[in-house]
Amino acid sequence: MRDGSLLELRGIYKSFPGVKALQNVDFTLREGEIHALMGENGAGKSTLIKVLTGVHIKDKGDIYIKGHEGAIQIHSPQEAQRAGISTVYQEISLCPNLSVAENIFIGRGDGISINWREMNSKAGELLNSLGIAVKPTQQLASCSIAVQQMVAIARAVDMDCSVLILDEPTSSLDESEVAKLFVLMRQLKERGVGIIFVTHFLDQVYEVCDRITVLRDGQLVGEYEIKDLPRVQLVSKMLGKELDDMADIKNDIPEFEGDSSAPVYEAKGLCSTEGIKPFDFNIRRGEVNGFTGLLGSGRSECVRAIYGADTVTSGTVKMDGKPVKITKPKDAMANGIAYLPEDRKRDGIVGDLSVRENIILALQVKTGFFKPFSKAKQIEFAEEYIKLLDIKTASVNTPIKSLSGGNQQKVILARWLLTHPKYLILDEPTRGIDVGTKIDIQKLVLKLASEGMSITFISSETDEMLRTCSRLLVMRDRKLVGELTGDQLTQNTIMNTIAGGDK
Repeated sequence: MRDGSLLELRGIYKSFPGVKALQNVDFTLREGEIHALMGENGAGKSTLIKVLTGVHIKDKGDIYIKGHEGAIQIHSPQEAQRAGISTVYQEISLCPNLSVAENIFIGRGDGISINWREMNSKAGELLNSLGIAVKPTQQLASCSIAVQQMVAIARAVDMDCSVLILDEPTSSLDESEVAKLFVLMRQLKERGVGIIFVTHFLDQVYEVCDRITVLRDGQLVGEYEIKDLPRVQLVSKMLGKELDDMADIKNDIPEFEGDSSAPVYEAKGLCSTEGIKPFDFNIRRGEVNGFTGLLGSGRSECVRAIYGADTVTSGTVKMDGKPVKITKPKDAMANGIAYLPEDRKRDGIVGDLSVRENIILALQVKTGFFKPFSKAKQIEFAEEYIKLLDIKTASVNTPIKSLSGGNQQKVILARWLLTHPKYLILDEPTRGIDVGTKIDIQKLVLKLASEGMSITFISSETDEMLRTCSRLLVMRDRKLVGELTGDQLTQNTIMNTIAGGDK
């Protein structure tokens, strides 16, 4: 191993049926370094992490870790942990019903007796040393997602990890929570811990990382110091093509020539059991609008009320000028409304079903399960949308859970496009996916709108909203506080509207 290296992977290969996931990949992590692992969905990042943590067994190649003689074999997560490798995933794998201290020390006692005072005292010392402001006796479920992430990191640190893998740790955090996590990461860096940081947020990479390794199509593109790789070049290397201007995609696609007919969807005084204040809303044919605001402002609750996913308690709804009643998702589907939910794992994909079965699911519900599509028809539908959306999958029969996050998102999008909706609601359609797929989805949104579809688009990334939406509805404290169009569509105006000033 080279001087200063904690971890070296050399010539790593891993294949699955029909897919070469990793081909001759090298990776080096140094002491006291935060190292970003970047690439599009399907580039091989997750597979490399799983090989390193013993979830997958490599087909070929060597793994070296400081303090071990020669190459080591990692056949399980337990072996990885014993070698000093710990992982904190996007979906936190702790026990919410236990206390913070219990989660830190779970599985490490003799299984017979517990000295609660000693355990809570040790947990308190550890949390204080890492600057994590939470009581050891507090139930984990009562903590924010950010604090739960930090508790998972504290557990890893206390198990003497020298290599810490953070897999999309910031995807569900707001800016202040991300800042706290970065403080903790820098503290660990000063202690000599090497951190592998997997994220799709470019700003965060350039704020906290020292080096970047880029993968594309299962192969190593290169390793770079942050100072030597401008953002545009990073995106270009991830995509494998030059990117002239990813900020202005509206100019490439003609706008829909609107008409003066009634709005496609119109609601007055709409309210649900989820605490949003009654709001008025409408959208016209060919329009892309969006709800914006801080996390918890009520963005998702508004569209869930529109779709009937939450119980509507008041308000009236019209479609194409005619009164309709939408109290459940099936009513919305019958009226030509489609909804891609914020949490694709919980509310979107059916993991054990194939890509084909996931794509035809909504249309089958709309048509009725007593009129099932033939398998040949299902394959025809699936293949059409796999081609249209460039979904990377070995076949239509591949289980969707084996696809990358971005390709799972495209499958859900295909599911709803197959129903040919007149009004499409997209809640965080690009969260946790790579830059290239984000641009593809943004361009698709504008193309669908140019063909007359009405689309509501929600994203935590303001610049993404500005690239796609012609009208923004601003939420604060579950109340609609502003509506912005034209020259008002700027970062500053959005932030000022969120901060104060009722509509």
